[in-house]
Amino acid sequence: MNREAVRSIFTIIFTLFFLTEYTSAQQKFTLEQAFKDKIFNPKDIKRIKWNTNGKTFSILEKNKEENTESIVLYNTSSGEIKETILNSQNLRNSDGKQIHVDNYSINKDENIILIESEIDSIYRRSTKAFYYIYDVDSKNITSIDSENKQMHVTFSPDGGKVAYVINNNIYIKNLADQKVTQITEDGELHKIINGSADWVYEEEFHMSKAFKWSHDSKMIAYIKYDEREVKEYSLQIWGELYPEFERFKYPKAGEKNSVTSIHVYDLESRNTTEINTGNVTDIYLPRIYWVPESQSLAFIKLNRLQNNLELYFSDPKTGTSELILSETSNTFIDLNFTDDLKFLEDGQSFLKTSEKSGFKHIYHYNIDGTPVSQITDGEWEVDKFYGINEKSETLYFTSTEVSPTERHLYSVRIDGSKKQKMTREEGVNKIDFNEDLSFYINKHTSDDTPLKVSLCNGKGKVIKVLKDNPNLKDIAKKYQLVNRQFFEFSAGDGKKLHGYMLKPADFDIEKKYPVLMFLYGGPGKQTVMNEWGGNHELWHQYLVQQGYIVVSVDNRGTDGRGVEFKHCTYGQMGKLEVQDQIRIAKYLAEQKYVDKSRIGIWGWSYGGYMSSLSLFIGDETFKTGIAVAPVTNWRFYDTIYTERYQGLPQKNPGGYDDYSPIHHVDKLKGNYLIIHGTGDDNVHLQNSMEMINALILKGKQFDTFFYPNKDHSIKGGNTKYHLYSLMTNFILENL
Repeated sequence: MNREAVRSIFTIIFTLFFLTEYTSAQQKFTLEQAFKDKIFNPKDIKRIKWNTNGKTFSILEKNKEENTESIVLYNTSSGEIKETILNSQNLRNSDGKQIHVDNYSINKDENIILIESEIDSIYRRSTKAFYYIYDVDSKNITSIDSENKQMHVTFSPDGGKVAYVINNNIYIKNLADQKVTQITEDGELHKIINGSADWVYEEEFHMSKAFKWSHDSKMIAYIKYDEREVKEYSLQIWGELYPEFERFKYPKAGEKNSVTSIHVYDLESRNTTEINTGNVTDIYLPRIYWVPESQSLAFIKLNRLQNNLELYFSDPKTGTSELILSETSNTFIDLNFTDDLKFLEDGQSFLKTSEKSGFKHIYHYNIDGTPVSQITDGEWEVDKFYGINEKSETLYFTSTEVSPTERHLYSVRIDGSKKQKMTREEGVNKIDFNEDLSFYINKHTSDDTPLKVSLCNGKGKVIKVLKDNPNLKDIAKKYQLVNRQFFEFSAGDGKKLHGYMLKPADFDIEKKYPVLMFLYGGPGKQTVMNEWGGNHELWHQYLVQQGYIVVSVDNRGTDGRGVEFKHCTYGQMGKLEVQDQIRIAKYLAEQKYVDKSRIGIWGWSYGGYMSSLSLFIGDETFKTGIAVAPVTNWRFYDTIYTERYQGLPQKNPGGYDDYSPIHHVDKLKGNYLIIHGTGDDNVHLQNSMEMINALILKGKQFDTFFYPNKDHSIKGGNTKYHLYSLMTNFILENL
């Protein structure tokens, strides 16, 4: 064989090898790979605990092969392992059964570990479990209560006791002599709750535990919920020969709430004092605090409409209260966005966030409520305020100053000077500080950067990368995951809206593509963020590989843009939001690369409400819509959330009815799929059932699917894979 022939054969082999490698490197992924094999899921560290001495932190590490858990202590200054302080291999309860560590906490001396095992979820934030006390030195383990699972087991500040809730009553256990004291007696299912939030407080005020130890460990303040007048809602639980019912108190908009009160138990005198919160009982008492360097108890009070917030200081011995600070709004005050009250250690002043300037910022007050200064300022939002390092007089917060689509960490002096941006890489930074704010852990992602977990000091220097996911970039490239293309769009009033678009990797502007729009659209939320995607994003990427364009835009009323932008939908949710989404869809329909006859829309929860409404009143702009766990009538939803943004239905019936999709079913002309979990305690199945009744009444055809016993998140086992397969088939057939 001559040299030319050899060269030709070599060229052919090389070309075939290159094409094979290119083809294998540029392949599509399957739904099984995404939602069963989870090949795109980043490695994370989830059980990080800062220890109160500030010198160490601990991580719960699981060994799947040995079916054991370890708690490993790390040096904060270096990020290196100090020691393993617990291994569950030899942990046994009184029945000889192995104890698995699902969660834990450590006392301030790091010699006692509180182990949480066999966790049962109750609602979104509440759980109950068997708790154990593990002595690091002696290796002895004892149960808090071997008969009943406990809630909210919490060390006293001195580490010598724990407080917890069983069956709606609060208990204290002395760890030295194992003596148990029951401090409330009137707790009863569906009647009185002590120390644990009722359903609507838990869901809408983002709380579950409703008690706090005093700084000297001598008193416990707690909230009592009298829910006897709150109406019940029932969930049918499938699986037995005769299905059972789970009943719980759920106040729908305009109905009666729990009557709440605040009490203080004194461990020495064993006396309980009720705090004076005023004569009006139709109020909210969502926060209690102990003031440092004094025995004062502070609490927040909101009126029913949530447009007046008051801060009080109380004497826990007498129960007398004094108004310290008051704030009002023409629309609403969302406590969850301004719940950043921080007392300075000397007890002489405090720091608090507020939206009163039109944007959420940090303010400094004297202890009597007189203002000292506004610390941050500008047409951007403080996202989260972490507190102050008092040694350096430095405050830390994340904000939207770079962009509403990103979150960056900043530091600033207490007098407002020397503000510095501490995070450098574009994207979203989620920060977890230690107690004195001298160190923090940063979980950073961006659209093209998977999760990186870093240990940093208070000056922003990275001490050690604790977890990285460089392989995910290669996997994303291998399976042709595309980057978001961010853009701005003008709303009807000229406000700039932020959006992104996902286009197929082989996008050809001369072709016509179907479009699926994704939205949430509700108050205080965003879908358009420069961060690594989750389940929804993976599904969107899968659809992009099937030849779809995916678009998401944050309409008016969403977060990150200040009060005017967020509050403009007050009193008539759905109106402006849907106008924006329809306007976007019509703009897309005009683009030469979009098949205007194939534009769809989908969303979950508030997004399901929005997708339904958009499909119904969208002037036939949308061919197809999917609504997962949708609100279909605001009268069906809870008091705190709905009344915050809509007022009372008795005073604003039009705001409740005019843009509830259940009243617009006669306009449906496209393809419509409703999906709901039958065990949804949040957005009840009632919403979808009443929507179905209305559709049938008007002679409309539609599709439905229900997931038995699944809650609002519709997850567990094979559920996510099934859900996204279901929606894929519907989109392929109907868009």
